[in-house]
Amino acid sequence: MDPARPNATAIALKDGLVMAVGSDAEISQLADKQTKIIDLEKRRVIPGLTDSHMHIIRGGLNYNMELRWDGVRSLGQALEMLKEQAKVTPPPQWVRVVGGWTEFQFEEKRMPTLAEINAVAPDTPVFLLNLYNQAFLNRAAVRAAGYTRDTPQPAGAIIERDKNGDPTGLLLAEPNAFVLYNTLSQAPKLSPEDQLNSTLHFMREENRLGITSVGDAGGGFQNYPEDYGIIEKLAKDGQLTVRIAYNLFPQKAKQELTDFQRWIKMGKPGDGTDMYKLNGAGEMLAFSAADFEDFLMPRPDMPPNMESDLEGIVRFLAGNGWPWRMHATYDETISRSLDVFEKVNRDIPIDKLGWFFDHCETVTPANLERIKKLGGGIAIQNRMSMQGEYFIRRYGHKAAAETPPVKRMIEMGIPVTLGTDATRVNSYNPWQCLYWLVSGRSIGGTPLYPEDRRLDRDTALRHMTAAGAWFSRETGKKGVLRSGAFADLAVLDRDYFSVAEDQIQDITSVLTVVAGKVVHGSGHYAPLAPPLPAPSPSWSPVKTFGGYQARKVALGASPQYAAMCGCLESCGIHGHDHAAVARAELPTSDARGFWGALGCSCWV
Repeated sequence: MDPARPNATAIALKDGLVMAVGSDAEISQLADKQTKIIDLEKRRVIPGLTDSHMHIIRGGLNYNMELRWDGVRSLGQALEMLKEQAKVTPPPQWVRVVGGWTEFQFEEKRMPTLAEINAVAPDTPVFLLNLYNQAFLNRAAVRAAGYTRDTPQPAGAIIERDKNGDPTGLLLAEPNAFVLYNTLSQAPKLSPEDQLNSTLHFMREENRLGITSVGDAGGGFQNYPEDYGIIEKLAKDGQLTVRIAYNLFPQKAKQELTDFQRWIKMGKPGDGTDMYKLNGAGEMLAFSAADFEDFLMPRPDMPPNMESDLEGIVRFLAGNGWPWRMHATYDETISRSLDVFEKVNRDIPIDKLGWFFDHCETVTPANLERIKKLGGGIAIQNRMSMQGEYFIRRYGHKAAAETPPVKRMIEMGIPVTLGTDATRVNSYNPWQCLYWLVSGRSIGGTPLYPEDRRLDRDTALRHMTAAGAWFSRETGKKGVLRSGAFADLAVLDRDYFSVAEDQIQDITSVLTVVAGKVVHGSGHYAPLAPPLPAPSPSWSPVKTFGGYQARKVALGASPQYAAMCGCLESCGIHGHDHAAVARAELPTSDARGFWGALGCSCWV
């Protein structure tokens, strides 16, 4: 991602930074007796990816107790995973599938039914969150949550009931999603020790996918500083394997300004280290300005008090030099917000603060011009890859063709970065985001964008690496491999620039480096990474299933099949029977990395 030297064959790292980039001959001259040399076997190396909008701090606290359906391509397999996890989850814990999946990824192209969920998990409480649209509770979870025929309907949401008035277990956001995560909050939490272990595992899972840096956008039920104790301990102890720039998210309507006034006394943007630092305010600024992205429902109109609530907060932040990020799905919300920003800007210039919008699915060219004039940026997430079909159903194919208008934003010179909005909406797999913009398709394969609105592979990657540094005020230091920049890189299991378009979503990293230290390795690179403690608690879904589920393609008749199965049995790798994740016959150099990426040390 360095325009001065777009390609090289060797890199030298020292003291957490890139020392030099060049040819094998040039870089080998820098080595001495203390130098560790790693042969990457001509694999593609990229700067570590930056997911500019996700919820890694909250996600880390919960990762070990969540059954992830991210990447699962069969509803039958998903239900089987649910059945197995329900058997080992002890009371009073719940089985939780919290975001990261959509019905369109399944070959069946449908949601599970409540009958199916109750059949595979009759006794253990089960909570399944689908985007921020709906949640499915089995009968045991309905009882555990205390929902009865006497429970009143929550504002802006529906508790579905049967003909007798009893809750069925289906919760619908119409469009207010608070009922969904209010229900989730009633489930037991992990102990602090398990939360620390969980965060370590989630960061390592991010590293496995090539992530080295994250913009944490706060979130509901993520109070500062109470819920930041675990991540701050890991930061203090030097155990972070992902750089985190975090924003502060108020928790109660009408008390947002009070929260920001309190937090400004506790620190300022930039406080911390290169691994963990305060970035600013948001993504929630005012609850009255939050437009939920439920495309199953009509666009919500923000209340009349939106502008007055937002102005007081933005004026206070700007006056104290705090940048902000702001959730805004629809152009109508963006337009009203810009009215406020322009009003404040007349008194307090905001064009150098580094503020930005998140999402912007339906932003218009006129409002893009206004954002650019005010010095703002836009953080884009691949939410349409998970629910583009819903958008088309409501607004049509023509409206979806520039939702969001990412290429137009880039052509206008607006700072743009990419992310996932994981974990309760999208999957945390960044390659899904890159696949979405390059192919123009949803994860379910639905065409969304015409060819002239898609990004080429280099541009897409640039906006998940080098361009993302603007949003944490680290331009030139992060997301680029050149002398003096952060020594953060990912070694890919296949070449992003040459693999078939459909395979982009399947890419992983075989070796990930953050601040010059190996934080993840697979196959024969595995010994280079520090050991990771076993997932805790003992019943954790991560222990059985791991995180993102790789697509499985039938292996077919193969002379290597029996040997491969025996090796995977020995290694304890699941899901190999009659299926595996790619070609049957590979050159030795490719096979070593491939089977190693599966976790099979025997075959390697």
